[in-house]
Amino acid sequence: MADPHRPIPLSVWATAQQHPRVQRIDRYTPESVAHPAKMLPALARHIIATFTEPGELILDPMCGIGTSCVEAAHLGRHALGIEYEPRWATIARANAALATRQNADGTIRILTADARRLPAIAPSDIAGKVALVLTSPPYGKATHGQVQADRTRGVHKRDYHYGHGTGNLARHDLHGLLAGFTDILTGAAALLHLDGLIAIAARPYRQDGELVDLPGAILDLATHAGLLRADRAVALLTGLRGTRLVPRTTFFALHNTRTARDAGTPLHAVAHEDVLLLRRQDGSDPDGRAT
Repeated sequence: MADPHRPIPLSVWATAQQHPRVQRIDRYTPESVAHPAKMLPALARHIIATFTEPGELILDPMCGIGTSCVEAAHLGRHALGIEYEPRWATIARANAALATRQNADGTIRILTADARRLPAIAPSDIAGKVALVLTSPPYGKATHGQVQADRTRGVHKRDYHYGHGTGNLARHDLHGLLAGFTDILTGAAALLHLDGLIAIAARPYRQDGELVDLPGAILDLATHAGLLRADRAVALLTGLRGTRLVPRTTFFALHNTRTARDAGTPLHAVAHEDVLLLRRQDGSDPDGRAT
C-alpha cells in the first residue's frame, strides 16, 4: 500500500494544463469522444500516482469509457471498471485493449453491470484488496455534450446523454442519484483495503436555476456508507500560465452562464471540480493512526 505517513499533497491541482482533447490523443479510441462527461486523464493520473503504488488495484464502479482504468494501467497499476451502459463498457474494453497494445504495465478488467450490487458482482479475488476507488457520478447534463455548428443548421448539441435505460442513475432526480450512489459507495467500501481511499470528482451544478451542491451532498451521504472524510481538494479545469488562467470552459457552460446573466442571475462558469477523499471508518487516518 501507499505509505500512510506520506503528507497529503497540495489541495489545488493543475490538471488542465493541456486541453482535454490533447490529453486523450493516442490513448483513447475515436468513439470515446461521444461520452458526455469524461474524466480528465490528467486528473485520474494525479490521483492514482499520488495515493497508490505500482501493482496495486484501482476500482472505478462507474467507469464510463474507462479513463481511470487506462491511466491506472499506464502507471503500472491494475484496474477493475464497472459500467452500467453496454455502449460505454464496449468502448472501455476497446480502450483497455489499446492500452495493452501500447505495452501498459497494468491489467484492466471491465464488467458490464450495475455497481449498486457491489460487492456481489465483483470478482471474489479483489475483496479487501482495492487500494483506491476512483469515480465520478453523473450530474449536470446541461454542462455536457458536444457541439456541432454550420451555417444552415446553426449550433447543434449532441452526445449529451449517458444512456437511455431507466436504471441509469443519470436519468434519476437528485434524490434517486444520491440513493443509488450511497449503495455504490457502501459496496465499494467493503472491497477496500483497510488503508484504502475513495476519491470522488464532482462539482456543483444548476438545475432549473437552483444551485445543487453535489459535493456537499456526497459528503453527507458518505457516513451512511461507512466512510469518513480524509481530505478535500480542487482540480482546476483551467490551465495555468504564470499568473494567468487559461479557460477550458465548454461551449454550453459558457452559453448557460451568459443566459443566466442576461436573466439577472450572477452565474459564473465553473473552473474546477471538487475531489472528495474518503476512508473507511475502521481504517487509518492520513497520518496512519488507526481509528
